[in-house]
Amino acid sequence: MSVEPPSSGRPTGPPSGPLSGPSQPPSGGGGPPSEPPSGGGGEPPEPRRPWWGSAPRVALIAGAVVAAVVLAVVFTRPDGGTGASDGGTGTSDGEVLLQPAADTGPDPFTDSTARESSAPSVRPTPAGSASQNAVRAVRGGAPGLYGGTRNVAGCDVEKQITYLEEAPDKQRAFASVQRIDPSEVPAYLRSLTPVQLRMDTWVTNHGYRNGRPTQYQAVLQAGTAVLVDERGVPRVRCACGNPLSPPASQQGKTTGDRWAGYKASDVVTVRPAQEPVDVFVMCEPDGEWFERDKGDTGKNDRRTAPPDKPTPSVTVTTPTGSPSSQPTTSEPTATETSSEPGESPPPPGNDTGEDTGGETGGDTTDRAPAS
Repeated sequence: MSVEPPSSGRPTGPPSGPLSGPSQPPSGGGGPPSEPPSGGGGEPPEPRRPWWGSAPRVALIAGAVVAAVVLAVVFTRPDGGTGASDGGTGTSDGEVLLQPAADTGPDPFTDSTARESSAPSVRPTPAGSASQNAVRAVRGGAPGLYGGTRNVAGCDVEKQITYLEEAPDKQRAFASVQRIDPSEVPAYLRSLTPVQLRMDTWVTNHGYRNGRPTQYQAVLQAGTAVLVDERGVPRVRCACGNPLSPPASQQGKTTGDRWAGYKASDVVTVRPAQEPVDVFVMCEPDGEWFERDKGDTGKNDRRTAPPDKPTPSVTVTTPTGSPSSQPTTSEPTATETSSEPGESPPPPGNDTGEDTGGETGGDTTDRAPAS
């Protein structure tokens, strides 16, 4: 069989360029080709690839997407992207800030609306004794847990509402802490009751920084004006307008300015009352007793007889897994309520420096940092 020779005008094999390229070089433009022609027919130019076909471009775009996601996560964190629980207060993880009664503190939400913020002349000492790793919990409805002056609200609620309404960003941040809608903030504040603490109280405090709420652990001095909810739990600190919540279950040393008579063993946490409190039984600085209705600003206060147990009932609980030493138990006294394990954190400030406060009735084995 004879084989017809190939035509002289055609190549004898596949083209040297890519198979997917155009069949002929582009025409027009007037410019010279990217490479000088060689031989008789020349090579077709390399085709343009789509952007997704370029490995360097894909890597660059992927890196930009990852960076955007990381920034979005950081700047939408409740602590404002600080990456620490201090929320910009200057404390580190595990530290508890001591806050005197009239001290505004770091990152306030608003100006002070407190009408009363001073340490009471007489304050109760928690009943019983607590070990180094125990904490005292007080029910929010305990008679005498809170005090104040009859017919005088310790906090100007309407001024607090005005401050937040004039700053919508702060109102949204406040609402996010209390888990309510921003439009519900005025009604929520009016539902709270203005009182004064009668014992140093451990809370989670929330400041406002860079447009977002921060949070840090704090011990509020007895005499601090606060607003409490229907279960007797502190929800607003009036000296700074900060929302409050129960303390975190963590242990750490105390920082900040200590006040005279401070003892870590006398610090309490407030546990919600088992039932809503319709009437708070409160004590004036001179020792007189009065009643204040829930949500009332003092207009309807009325004198009352001293309660049978004027010192608040407390629970001494010992959390499990405490890092400092083996847990111990405390026998309940007649004035203590039943314990609910796991609800209360260990006491703040039981690290170094023995406390020498002059008050009696506390646990002399508790230790707190030197001032």
